[in-house]
This record gives sequence, structure tokens and C-alpha cells, in this order.
Amino acid sequence: MSTAIYIFVMAAVTYIIRMIPFTFFNKKIKSRFVRSFLKYIPYAVLSAMTIPAIFYSTGSVITAAAGTIIAVILAFFDCPLIVVALAASLGAFLTGIFI
Repeated sequence: MSTAIYIFVMAAVTYIIRMIPFTFFNKKIKSRFVRSFLKYIPYAVLSAMTIPAIFYSTGSVITAAAGTIIAVILAFFDCPLIVVALAASLGAFLTGIFI
């Protein structure tokens, strides 16, 4: 029974969080500053969730940094996502073997 209550509370909180902006902001936001601020929020949240996960995923900061550096370099050169992911994983794996 408590699991159903937890699910209901989570659903209610999620709904309220998504509903509040629609009820309060029914006009277009005209401020350039606020619009540019809101434009970058998804990138900031994604970075805040991803970066810690990257450095704690391998158990070693050195192997995680090696994989991250490889991924950033390949992404800078517009390589496909699968190439970036596989090369970063291989780089972290090989770094872990040799260190």
C-alpha cells in the first residue's frame, strides 16, 4: 500500500511542477534577458547531472578523465555520437588497463 502512496505523491509533485509555469506565464516573455536565461537552463541541468556521473562511473578519476577528454575532442570534430561513445569507452578501458 505504501508503494502506491509513493507513486501517487511522485505523480502529483511532477504534475504540479509542470503545471505551475503554464498557469503563471500565459503571455509571451518579452524580456531578452529572461528568455536567454531560460534558453540555457536545459544545458546547465544536463551538465550538472552528467559531469558527476562521468567522474564516478569508472571508479578512477584518471580513467574517467581520459574518456572525457577523448569524447570532447571527437565531439569537437563533429564525429557521430556512436563513434564518440565507443572511443571514449575504449579510451577509459585502455587507460584502466595500463594504469
